[in-house]
Amino acid sequence: MDSVSGPIEVKNETFMHCQSTSDLGNLFLRIVMITEMIVGLPINIVALWIFCFRVEVWKPHTLFLLNLLLADFLLLISVPFRIDAILRENYWVFGQVFCRINLFMLAVSRSASIAFMTAVALYRYFKVVHPHHCISHITLTQSCWLAGLTWTVVIALRIPLVTTNLLYQDGNVSLCRSFSSYSVIPWGVKVHYVAFVAEFFLPWFMLLFCSVRIACYLHKRTMGRHKRVLRAIRAVEVICLVFTICFLPSILTGLGGVFIKHFHPKDCKSYNLITQLFIVSIGFTYLNSTLDPIIYTFASSVFRDAIGSFIQRLGFVKTNDRVAQPS
Repeated sequence: MDSVSGPIEVKNETFMHCQSTSDLGNLFLRIVMITEMIVGLPINIVALWIFCFRVEVWKPHTLFLLNLLLADFLLLISVPFRIDAILRENYWVFGQVFCRINLFMLAVSRSASIAFMTAVALYRYFKVVHPHHCISHITLTQSCWLAGLTWTVVIALRIPLVTTNLLYQDGNVSLCRSFSSYSVIPWGVKVHYVAFVAEFFLPWFMLLFCSVRIACYLHKRTMGRHKRVLRAIRAVEVICLVFTICFLPSILTGLGGVFIKHFHPKDCKSYNLITQLFIVSIGFTYLNSTLDPIIYTFASSVFRDAIGSFIQRLGFVKTNDRVAQPS
């Protein structure tokens, strides 16, 4: 999840010959990332407070939501440095080592967000469609081990980014990015590219399957009118919607750029256009941490009630106007 400009000429000759500008894409990214800090940071701090001080009974899906929040904070920590680079016309001033660390944190945040969104949706799916399956009865300890394993796999897949030189010199300007128009792609970046695409499609199809399967299951049964079960399907649908909005655009434009590069390498006009669209789509990826609290609200009654109480204390909702939410 980092900004990318069009192909340029650099000393190590790893880029294509097409020359492009990314003013429109960078402007959009600048707006999105500043919005992310102004809106997303306070919302996620409130969410962290709720998980730390208002959750009394922890369940597997609550633990997965907390880990999703931790993934969002990785993004929020990294964003200010990307804002600084964009304000300097993509000039990176923080050095080679922190360039790798910054891109590593962004990639881990994206991967972990996808993993824990999928975990919440799958847990909800099994609770509704297969209530007697062992997955529906995993303990909190087992959930902790699963979360730890998830972080281990996510970090291991992104370690190649830390071992790869991602800082390039364009004249006197240092560029820090993992998505570039390489003519010879470093092996660490290849792993990053494969993971970027693969970690989207498998979870996305799983989320779509869970949504459709739960909807069909409830349609055939009168229990579909049960509020608790309806909330479960709404939670899965919201996860699927946020997932699609945040991650699908970057996948489509990224694959479009790969197609043009390999089959129409001299079509610089089309390549530059898809590059601009890719930069804009990365902005949607950055919105992930701002939209995730919507998932917390739909997926956790504790979080939903805490948000209601918080809003009430701010004076926006009167006590007698609040509708109690069943657990």
